[in-house]
Amino acid sequence: MIESYTTIVKQLVDDLKAISANAGLGGEAGEYNLVTQSFLYKFLNDKFIFEIKKLHPDYDYEKLSSLSEDDYTMLLDFELGTNAAHLHPHHLIEHLYNRQNEDDFAKTFDDTLNDIAVENNSIFSVHTAGNSDIRLFEERLINDIVRDSSMRNGVAKQIISKLAMVKFDDVIFEQGFDFFSTIFEYMIRDYNKDGGGKYAEYYTPHSVAKIMSEILIGDDKPKSVKAYDPSAGSGTLLMNVASKIGTDRVSIYSQDISQKSSNLLRLNLILNNLSHSINNIVQGNTITENRHADKKMDYIVSNPPFKLDFSEWREQITTLPEYSERFFAGVPNIPKSAKDKMSIYLLFIQHIIYSLNDTGKAAVVVPTGFITAQAGIEKKIRQHLIDNRWLKGVVSMPSNIFATTGTNVSVVFIDKTNNVENAKVVLVDASKLGKKVKDGKNQKTLLSSEDENQIIDAFATQIPIDDFSVVLEYNKIADKNYSFSAGQYFDIKIEYINLTQDEFASKMNEFTSKLDSLFAEEDQLRIEIMEQLTKVKYE
Repeated sequence: MIESYTTIVKQLVDDLKAISANAGLGGEAGEYNLVTQSFLYKFLNDKFIFEIKKLHPDYDYEKLSSLSEDDYTMLLDFELGTNAAHLHPHHLIEHLYNRQNEDDFAKTFDDTLNDIAVENNSIFSVHTAGNSDIRLFEERLINDIVRDSSMRNGVAKQIISKLAMVKFDDVIFEQGFDFFSTIFEYMIRDYNKDGGGKYAEYYTPHSVAKIMSEILIGDDKPKSVKAYDPSAGSGTLLMNVASKIGTDRVSIYSQDISQKSSNLLRLNLILNNLSHSINNIVQGNTITENRHADKKMDYIVSNPPFKLDFSEWREQITTLPEYSERFFAGVPNIPKSAKDKMSIYLLFIQHIIYSLNDTGKAAVVVPTGFITAQAGIEKKIRQHLIDNRWLKGVVSMPSNIFATTGTNVSVVFIDKTNNVENAKVVLVDASKLGKKVKDGKNQKTLLSSEDENQIIDAFATQIPIDDFSVVLEYNKIADKNYSFSAGQYFDIKIEYINLTQDEFASKMNEFTSKLDSLFAEEDQLRIEIMEQLTKVKYE
């Protein structure tokens, strides 16, 4: 049953993309805005009707239109509350559909979305580090995106016709995380690629996100907790955490320098019934303008950028009042060449440790080189985690788990409640798991459900598995120069076989014969080389 709804919703997304492409916007930034904001309008419209009918089953467009201004205010403010966006009858798709043949319909469409954004600004706006707001909808969506004025009415009419043809009903709204995460990924698949641009938005694979949330939260049943991602992107990691904990028991906090990512995260929150957290989304530089500095978090998940040129604001970091405590291991230097290779992730992992509360837990994606570096900031951070007994474990992932980056990655799990007697650290080498597949021109590794569960179970059971996982005391890791690589702790196995005297003699003769042959070959090569050297002449 739900598969048919998934198909219907995906078809709507395809139809919106087709409208955009036919308007000459295919692959442009305008297409992203047109598709995502049109879809968002549809979702908000149908969610509003769904919530109203739960309150008053007999309320339809006509009934809503007949309510007095006072009655309508009572309906929105005291009955509907924050369960859905506040819409008026003239905001609804049905109203616009009936007006689509009017002159200048594109302006009517734009004015409607603008009015909805203004009406709901206090709940649905994303904040910036500079204390301004990013609205729910563009002020002039069609006008600014469709440059050819002769096409605007046609585009607006096509959009409203497609939106009116599909109904999001109770079956859809009662679906959970798996349904909406699938729809969200499908909608943004062309707009949030693994990389591109200065602030590359690496989309975290669902398998990695699931492993992170399952290990991080485990069997805990937390209530009223704060979950945070300081480089949130479109929110894949946060959505997995919220789904595991329960959307009614978690408040989401985030910051990301990319406005596009912050807009996508807002859409993700709305789809996953987390609108109450939209006010906690911040668009801005987490390192220099930490807008959640007054809060310590219960859970933090992050896949931060690994390499980035931050030389322009590097010195600003050292002037921050909390610099010495927040960046205890130091700030990466500017390389003499390739400034874009500055290890910005080392700032993020220190920021994450600083942002945890006294019982906080975190899961952070890092380049695998971090877990074995013999000196520098990397080792200082690892030593800090071991000396404080905050490391819960590490998973070294297979290569190409991210389709378009060859960087091998690991996930570091931090748990401030692990500093109790007899607590252990679990190190997992999952590098041999997964199936290699082609993803366009790139190779990608996919983890099966069995692979995911094997990794998760290694932490849950704390039972070591040969050549896969080890369970260690903190002092053992300190003795190995604070290495977090599971492979360095695996037992070296030497196989012994019993030989008879004749078998031993036969083996020795075989080795002797082989060596005689190699020595003879060496002598012949020496002669040939000397002969060639005699032929070399100066000219």
